Amino acid sequence: MKVMLQKDVKDLGKVGEIVSVSTGYARNYLFPRRLALVATEGKVKEWNHLQKLAEVKKKKARSDREKVVGEITGKTLNFTMQAGDEDKLFGSVTQLEISKELAKMGFEIDKKDIMLDEPIKMLGQYQAVVDLGDSVTGELTIVVEKA
Repeated sequence: MKVMLQKDVKDLGKVGEIVSVSTGYARNYLFPRRLALVATEGKVKEWNHLQKLAEVKKKKARSDREKVVGEITGKTLNFTMQAGDEDKLFGSVTQLEISKELAKMGFEIDKKDIMLDEPIKMLGQYQAVVDLGDSVTGELTIVVEKA
């Protein structure tokens, strides 16, 4: 019996593959666990169509992320904070503050997508990397000044 896999099945195949299995294995194991469907011509066409739509969506999302990173790269964010002796800050500049500052500029970047080498606890100039996944990254300059 020909079946189309809906999920990866160990020692059988990956999602979307059409494989030949025994009728009993399909009826008693694959179908009840919703791991596979009977590979009819209509279902195969529907699967291929959905795959093409997903690919188009993925390409559009990637181009949108690349556009945002292109606009962010090279920007400088200025923070004015209280500092004590030896230029040590009272507190620190975190990914959340950077994310909020970017939101003020019109960029909705999650704090998890902002990478810092270490928390910023001193006055000075620092680099932060914005990683939006799928190898789409850009760099920001962070300047912390004394209030």
